[in-house]
Amino acid sequence: MRFLFYTQSLISDWNHGNAHFLRGIMRELIARGHEALALEPEASWSRLNLIAQCGRAAIDRFRRDFPELRTIIYDDDFAHEELIAEADVVLVHEWNEPSLVERIGRVRRLGGRFTLLFHDTHHRAVSAAQDIASFPLDDFDCVLAFGATLRERYDRAGWGRRAFTWHEAADDRLFRPLEGTDPPGRLVWIGNWGDEERTEELETFLIEPVRRLSLNGNVYGVRYPPSAIAKLERSGLHYRGWIANADVPREFAQHRVTVHVPRRPYVNSLPGIPTIRVFEALACGIPLVSSPWSDDEGLFRAGRDFLVARNGQEMAGLLTQVLSDVDFSAELSAAGLETVRKRHTCRHRVSELLSILDEVGAYRPSDHARSREAAG
Repeated sequence: MRFLFYTQSLISDWNHGNAHFLRGIMRELIARGHEALALEPEASWSRLNLIAQCGRAAIDRFRRDFPELRTIIYDDDFAHEELIAEADVVLVHEWNEPSLVERIGRVRRLGGRFTLLFHDTHHRAVSAAQDIASFPLDDFDCVLAFGATLRERYDRAGWGRRAFTWHEAADDRLFRPLEGTDPPGRLVWIGNWGDEERTEELETFLIEPVRRLSLNGNVYGVRYPPSAIAKLERSGLHYRGWIANADVPREFAQHRVTVHVPRRPYVNSLPGIPTIRVFEALACGIPLVSSPWSDDEGLFRAGRDFLVARNGQEMAGLLTQVLSDVDFSAELSAAGLETVRKRHTCRHRVSELLSILDEVGAYRPSDHARSREAAG
């Protein structure tokens, strides 16, 4: 089948974790013999910020790391209808302009012979509901929501015809344990500062425990204000800036533990949704300690795949246990890796996607062939 992905960016993962997942999904589709193409706007906020911060070399790096992935950068005059006409499945991420979403939906409404999916991997459905409500989703065959609580939000609001849960996952072609390493570093945190959605939590569950334990460590991510960088440095953490996602497995291998601090909307309003960083860290076999979040869907094995600290004092205690007990750390790593490999890889998600397409009655390449024969 021919898949089109409308995304904020495939090339750039600058403050854009969904690019990680889509890269893995596209790679798996291609490995199974399908065609996959991503489209991103010329004015992509993520890509333009990446270039401004890291230069064109970061774009060249993407091409080297993922040579099999194809992407088109479109402008205002791009002929979307012509490209869509040849697609079997079109997946539109929620980080697109409502006018483009409406335009693609209109092609489907007027007889387009493709399956049209809306993909939501953010918390705007609860934090900025008016933005999601503005999307004309009646022309979409279904919504793919990256957690059950988000799917239920779509169902309750009547957004779209039908919604399915489709969690993110790790691309385990990329995210895997690197053997033969002796980690020189103690703690690594990989994540973006964001829009003050977890400032207090980062201070409580990352900065203060590191300071209390006198740990050394590194922090990677973007959008850190000078005040946040200063706090990190005073605690003993060194701020390293943006990191290419392809380098993350190596960085995990250079450290002995990582932490997860979910953004506040996922804790308070959308429980049960881990970010992709959880899947990626566990896929790399690094022990993970998290600030509180509720695994309502039972994605992981409580207390076995990773640890949860209820407060800063518990975080310091659990970090000490992981760093001081080699056997305990190894058991934690093995358990998390086992769960990801059994349930949460991009291979699993592609299989789920194909099942969803079957359930909604997806068009197949043969449908296009018959349509072209009839037209001829």
